[in-house]
Amino acid sequence: MVLIMSENEKKKKINRNNFLKIAWGAVAGLVALEIGGVTLAYMQPRLGDGEFGGMIEAGEVDTFPPGSVTQITEGRFYLSRLKDGGFLALYQRCTHLGCSVPWDQVQEKFICPCHNSQFTTVGDVINPPAPRALDLFPILIEDGIIKIDTSNPISRQNYDITQIVYA
Repeated sequence: MVLIMSENEKKKKINRNNFLKIAWGAVAGLVALEIGGVTLAYMQPRLGDGEFGGMIEAGEVDTFPPGSVTQITEGRFYLSRLKDGGFLALYQRCTHLGCSVPWDQVQEKFICPCHNSQFTTVGDVINPPAPRALDLFPILIEDGIIKIDTSNPISRQNYDITQIVYA
């Protein structure tokens, strides 16, 4: 007895090659989805307390002497306490090309290592090519504890006395 298959039945039949093509395609699709998910998870900002992108507790007001600049590493900012006792939280990113700007204690200014932009203790530009002052982070002082919200940098052109926060 000879079985004769119609063209429709031949098309419906899955042979070994077709099965492997479908299986490898499914595996490749799953791998692509997994890589995409991991990439998106990696790119999400951390919003936990005590980490950059969230609320940072810098410490008690009295631990920062007037006229000091203190780097808060986990927050990526400098807490500048002015001689009159006011506070500014200065983002450590240069407004020229985004390099990390260190505080030079000897010269008492911020000096960018990339293109030598220089900033005062309040973040004003004193040597270009930086086009504007260092960005600020909002400061909240509760019960003598200084808290900085690093989720929302404030862009500014120049220093203004209204930007200072007092305890």
